[in-house]
Amino acid sequence: MRGIDPETGEYLGPSRSEQRREALDIRSLGEKLVALAPAHLAKLPIPEGLLEHIYETQRITSHIAHKRQLQFLAKQMRRESDETLDAIRDAMEVGGDAKRRETAILHTVETWRSRLLEDGDAALAELLSEFPSADRQHLRQLVRNAGEERKKNKPPHAYRELFRELRELLADNEDTSDEDEL
Repeated sequence: MRGIDPETGEYLGPSRSEQRREALDIRSLGEKLVALAPAHLAKLPIPEGLLEHIYETQRITSHIAHKRQLQFLAKQMRRESDETLDAIRDAMEVGGDAKRRETAILHTVETWRSRLLEDGDAALAELLSEFPSADRQHLRQLVRNAGEERKKNKPPHAYRELFRELRELLADNEDTSDEDEL
């Protein structure tokens, strides 16, 4: 309820203009979601019930009916928690936290791969001390094969496989550290 607190003189809730800005912000988020392809929508953390409304809005092509359905989608989105909407926005942003985390993992993987190829067993021992669940024999074989590929100027199959293995290892470690924080 809008009004002024008689004791403190402060406003009790957001102004009507602020409520309208928030509603328009959610509507524009809905428009962006409707414009996305289904494959991209599947990657976003959208609740199942909301996803059905998005697909229904995409299906409607008549201008006025589409506009009305978009308003209904925005109404359904306003019922979602702020955390859910923020997670969707963050996942859609090119520079969002999830994207930054993924980029940091890729840089770390690239650093480990180059260290393994340059330093050999010393870097492998350090990697295994940091990630004890890693398969020593498989990683050593991939490092050896990648080095041979470089020397013989062959296609980089083992080089890429080493990258995939390291990325999986670091991503698994990231997932377990996220669970530990909860």
